[in-house]
Amino acid sequence: MSFIMENYSMILAMMATGVVGGILAGLLGVGGGIVIVPVLFFLYQGLGVSADTAMLVATATSLATIIPTSISSIRAHKAKGNVDFDLLKRWGFFIFVGVMLGSFVVTRVDGQWLTLLFGIIATLSALNMLLGKKDSMFKSLPGNAGQSVMGTCVGFFSSMVGIGGGTLTVPMLTFCNYPAHRAVGTAAAVGLIISLPAALTMLIFGQSPIDSPYGTVGLVNLIGAACIIPLTVLFAPVGAALAHRLDAAKLKKVFAVVLIFTGIKMLYQVLG
Repeated sequence: MSFIMENYSMILAMMATGVVGGILAGLLGVGGGIVIVPVLFFLYQGLGVSADTAMLVATATSLATIIPTSISSIRAHKAKGNVDFDLLKRWGFFIFVGVMLGSFVVTRVDGQWLTLLFGIIATLSALNMLLGKKDSMFKSLPGNAGQSVMGTCVGFFSSMVGIGGGTLTVPMLTFCNYPAHRAVGTAAAVGLIISLPAALTMLIFGQSPIDSPYGTVGLVNLIGAACIIPLTVLFAPVGAALAHRLDAAKLKKVFAVVLIFTGIKMLYQVLG
């Protein structure tokens, strides 16, 4: 109880993160991790945690929050027939391999490299939202070898920066003339393949840095996860409902601008 009283502002901020992450996931089809990671990164630093530790814990905690969110999302997309299980069968093993490699790297590297990588991915993702062309670059998905590389890269980079499948999977698929709604639905399932083994690996095998925030086991902050998960799951359907009433395309561009500033700020913290 004393911890709650002393850190109520941080807990409220985490809960607000869950609300915003859930709404954006449902409204714009972006993964909650792209919101949760930077918020936790800056919040933990506000508690006196070093930037390196803050990024490690934010990454692992974000992955833990994605597990229930992706399960909820899979159910919704499956009901509409937008989950491509044949593609998941082809990609699943390679995504898992990429996740295990990425999770191992996270438990061994300096947090500043993860901050740098997240800043790059966030900035590129935002630019894709703002400037991405509607025309596909390729007529179809590549052969099995090419798809195995795509799956491995998605698993590797997503697990390293604490994001689900949507941020990388959806652009990859749509660039290959893959139906957009099916890409989003399939990416939800990819998010589960990424988040479950990655979060467990970082929870069990990650070593908590000395200055980890209170409630951290391995690299996962259980308090952060407990604050964010219920609200993310609760508000994702709200975002989906709002998508039918609001101009999601314009909102996506606003979010992209915010994401660019966030990515640049994280890059500046490492390179500045």
